[in-house]
Amino acid sequence: MPFSALGLAEPLVRALAAKGYNEPTPIQRDSIPTLLEGRDLLGIAQTGTGKTAAFVLPSIQQLVAANKRVLPTHCRMLVLAPTRELASQIADNARGYAQFSKLSVATVFGGTSINKNRTDVARGVDILVATPGRLIDVVEQGYLNLSMIEILVLDEADQMLDLGFIHALKKIVRMLPRKRQTLFFSATMPPSIRQLADQFLTDPATVSVVPQSTTAERVDQSVIFCNQQEKQALLTMLVKDMPIDRALVFTRTKHGADRVVKLLAGNGIAASAIHGNKSQPQRERALALFKSGEVPILVATDIAARGIDVSGVSHVFNFELPNVPEQYVHRIGRTARAGASGEAIAFCAEDERPYLKDIEKLTRQKVPVVALPEDFLRRAEAIKAERVKAIGADPAPREDRPRGARPPARPKATHQPRATGGTPQARGQQARGGGSGSSQPGESRYANASRRRRGGRGRGAGGSGGGARPTA
Repeated sequence: MPFSALGLAEPLVRALAAKGYNEPTPIQRDSIPTLLEGRDLLGIAQTGTGKTAAFVLPSIQQLVAANKRVLPTHCRMLVLAPTRELASQIADNARGYAQFSKLSVATVFGGTSINKNRTDVARGVDILVATPGRLIDVVEQGYLNLSMIEILVLDEADQMLDLGFIHALKKIVRMLPRKRQTLFFSATMPPSIRQLADQFLTDPATVSVVPQSTTAERVDQSVIFCNQQEKQALLTMLVKDMPIDRALVFTRTKHGADRVVKLLAGNGIAASAIHGNKSQPQRERALALFKSGEVPILVATDIAARGIDVSGVSHVFNFELPNVPEQYVHRIGRTARAGASGEAIAFCAEDERPYLKDIEKLTRQKVPVVALPEDFLRRAEAIKAERVKAIGADPAPREDRPRGARPPARPKATHQPRATGGTPQARGQQARGGGSGSSQPGESRYANASRRRRGGRGRGAGGSGGGARPTA
């Protein structure tokens, strides 16, 4: 079926042909006619299924047909995405689809100058792609007005809830006009997402291109049971032994991602990390090197990986299993894109078995178990010896506390024993630490801070403030 059969206008069909797209994917085929009718839509689709075109193409056609002039500091269509990378990717695609339609496209997300965001929206923009946090900043500072939105799109809504954007989303929706078209897309549909969709959508059509909570059919999945300490050697071994074009390696923490990059480098394997602590230029450079193939391994956390749309990712390694099972679906969806096949390999330590059980419950299938490579222990020792020779001792892993867990209690401050001899003034001076206001061995730094707040000047034998504090 050609795109023209879906009711798309000639300029859009021409833009699709320029990008090499001739036939619609299932979600495009099912969504576009419905959206052209102006209905709200609830779409259940994994990444890599073509859902960006499914909502951008009919939206462009409707905006052109309405023929409204966008006012300064306003926008007509708002697309919300959970991460910078995904927002940038959506905007790039929208510019390509709108190249013959004369619609403007802009982005607003963190990691960029807010002055640039202000400039981008000052004249008004037809299609704005944004992350929730920075969007609220721009609106509250008076640079942007959302009162004339005609179309609202929430992409990867499940990830936005995982990142804690629920209150931001509700705040943004309250700024929008009631009369609008709302499109809601999610890879999974747990009850929390269903409830959110019910709040935002009005009599929506539902489009689902895969059964709920299933994983990509073309991904060859497996799990290898191993000790936590064996994972680095196992990853190094598989990367060296397997025919890998590009591989994504997922960790749960930012520190874990940096550590894996360093250890891979110690064994002569080029890798880059992408996570929330990296600046936007660093993230863009890491992605560019990965896309070009100059660095074949990209190590990422779940948040940063949203929006990584790189063709040719042959393998996904779950170095650490996610403690949120839906993240597994998103992770392995980074391979087997655009009709290609892919392989997803998970490393599971003893304390991660409950995570694996949750994943299998969500996906409704058992992940096949694969044995450790032959002669693993001997090769692992050789790999570690090679790495130690190159970079020294392996960096120690940082404690991986679950989200929301309290850090270890800080040791209580110890104080000098109460003085029992001397004059009362001397005893008071000794209790305050003596000297010129500097803390003595054993004195709490909090006591010093408290004394400074009270206006103390370090009274003591050698201090400029003289003797003990006078009494009334």
